[in-house]
Amino acid sequence: MQNLLVHFTHRQHPDQPLKPGVQRIVRHASGGVRLGGDAAGTLLLAQFCLDDRGLWLQVASGMRGIHVNGRPVRRMALLRPGDAVYADGVEMVVQGECEVLNHAPSRSDDGGDDQRLLRGVGGQHHGRSFTLDRPRVIGRGLESDIVIDDPAFAEQHARIERHGDRLLLRDLGAGESTRVNGVSVRHCWLQPGDQLVFDAQHRFVLEVPHDGRKRVASVEEDELLDLPSAVEAPAKPARVSRWPWLLGSALLLAGLLSLLLWFGAR
Repeated sequence: MQNLLVHFTHRQHPDQPLKPGVQRIVRHASGGVRLGGDAAGTLLLAQFCLDDRGLWLQVASGMRGIHVNGRPVRRMALLRPGDAVYADGVEMVVQGECEVLNHAPSRSDDGGDDQRLLRGVGGQHHGRSFTLDRPRVIGRGLESDIVIDDPAFAEQHARIERHGDRLLLRDLGAGESTRVNGVSVRHCWLQPGDQLVFDAQHRFVLEVPHDGRKRVASVEEDELLDLPSAVEAPAKPARVSRWPWLLGSALLLAGLLSLLLWFGAR
């Protein structure tokens, strides 16, 4: 289980570590939103639940206006490092671990039979996948491999390149507008499962098909659709079909009515 932090985007509060168990997101009577606190005058908005299965966001009953990466969540969502949680006007980013570099190594144009993929999970390329068997440039320019059609985006924002068995995210002059697992970076070694966010809205996840380190996820989960409940409900007993009984009862009743009519007529 990697170390996780909650980072308040506008620095309303210091970064706070997420520990195994439940940590509440509350609104105080003064209107401020923060983690923790059971004092009188606080309203529960949602809570982080961290265990061996991962990190979950559970929304308080009847609460509205909770979003993850811009999508509303009514009950629960499974989170990954780099996700942005919005609650009552406050944005919190889940920060994970990443291997940041102060200086990138010499540029590499290595290619090969690399099975790793960059999959879009938000922004213009949501649902699309890009192979990384060759270097990929992300930028606004039409010569880029992954084109971000946004006037505010840099012509060449970043480059993903292979160095032996490792993948490097290289900054191409865009500054620190790139986040890996919620951490602002320029140059960074990438690992399967890392979430890359460019300019706060263009989201990608590095994946390896059939890799055990990849979180098992369905399409519905990536869309942040609601899960039924944080607590496992007891299994419902198997439903027994009533049609044979109803049909038998109807036939028996019809037979009795026929006998009564037959003997009554005589």
